[in-house]
Amino acid sequence: MAIPFNVVTFNTLLRGIFAENKVKDAVELFKKLVREKICEPDEVMYATVMNGLSKRGHTEKTLSLLRLMEQGNTKPNLINYNIIIDALCKDGNLDAAINLMNEMKQKDIPPNIVTYNSIIDGMCKLGEWEKCKTLFSEMVNLNIYPNVRTFNILTDGLCKEGKVEDAKEVMGYMIEKGIEPDIITYNAIMYGYCLSGQLDGARKLFDFMINKCIEPNIVSYNILINGYCKKKKLAKAMQLFCEISQKGPKPTTFIYNTILQGLFDVGRIGSAKNIYAEMLSARCIPDLYTHGTLLNGYFKYGLVEEAISLFNKLEKQGENTDIEFYNVVINGLCKNGKLDKARALFEKLSSMGLLPNVRTYTTMLTGFCLQGLVDEAKDMLRKMEGSNCFPDNVTYNVMVQGFLRCSRISEMTTFTKEMTGRGFSFDASTTELLVNIIMENPFVLDMIPELHLKNKK
Repeated sequence: MAIPFNVVTFNTLLRGIFAENKVKDAVELFKKLVREKICEPDEVMYATVMNGLSKRGHTEKTLSLLRLMEQGNTKPNLINYNIIIDALCKDGNLDAAINLMNEMKQKDIPPNIVTYNSIIDGMCKLGEWEKCKTLFSEMVNLNIYPNVRTFNILTDGLCKEGKVEDAKEVMGYMIEKGIEPDIITYNAIMYGYCLSGQLDGARKLFDFMINKCIEPNIVSYNILINGYCKKKKLAKAMQLFCEISQKGPKPTTFIYNTILQGLFDVGRIGSAKNIYAEMLSARCIPDLYTHGTLLNGYFKYGLVEEAISLFNKLEKQGENTDIEFYNVVINGLCKNGKLDKARALFEKLSSMGLLPNVRTYTTMLTGFCLQGLVDEAKDMLRKMEGSNCFPDNVTYNVMVQGFLRCSRISEMTTFTKEMTGRGFSFDASTTELLVNIIMENPFVLDMIPELHLKNKK
């Protein structure tokens, strides 16, 4: 039986192409349909293309498509406008989103709760709470009532700004209006408690949720475990970690990473190794952060051979070919006095197609300066600039400290002029080092009369 090639068929085809992230192919097909008049696009087809483009960050193209639509036979409807308003809000382009909403109203297309939710979300993310309150009141006055998503946007935004008590008030108002909080609401407020260090409040809410027969999801566990680990309450974090496995949901890579970091923070290296082994046996795939945490932990506690062994194994497997992964290893080698190995690895980067970034260069400069090899550090700095990778405030402070430690005050003074000329200044550790040197050798001050200290806080 022949498949009818009508607007429904092409809509389905376009959705499928976008689902495979073949944006260019989807756009070409849409253009062909319009150009060759194979099929007259309807509102749904426009919405499909707009949605596909906006979700991949092509907001300008989506807006152009709306303008094209306005000139044709098929006029934009509420769904088309909502897609673009949401995209603009996610881009932080709130003024353009509000202008588009006003444009809708002028065309007798009244906004709905989806429109308002998008703009409220954009306002929350920008911390524009007064505007948010005004819009919320406007919405209610138009008999458009907030739904659970509206309240979740508000609680999440407030909690991320540390306004957990305000978020609780919003949840209270929500319940008062007959809208039951869902798992997303509870997770947002738990996150707010953890962010402000109120772990007891987060735990009480977690238990309250269970008593209300709302089953915590993996995000709930993520939030609470992360909170405990940051406060070094590893026993409670491990208790929750074990609870996950017993209740069914598999721990995520994020949870394993959090536990690993927590264990290394308190020096429980053996337990960290066991957790990593368990992660592999559970077939939970480690990511860049997992391996970075392990390598950082090994280097931190002087387990250089184990770190190098893991690094070699990962490199052979072709995993983590990312400059940040190599930055971790170079940093670990430098801090453990293995400058030659760090330098050899640094020199190998270009042959692997990896470009050192400012952190890579600064790490190498730190290694040289700590060994008193200031001339090598100067050469590396010039090489850095020659590669169009420009030093930042950290880089300059590393160099200044290197000059100070080697009593090369004249060079330090010249270098400081360059540093301040580029808008950089001494940080707290550089200032402290300089003050200590001046206290021991007051004559140093006579050598740098033009120097103005600025202690960045």
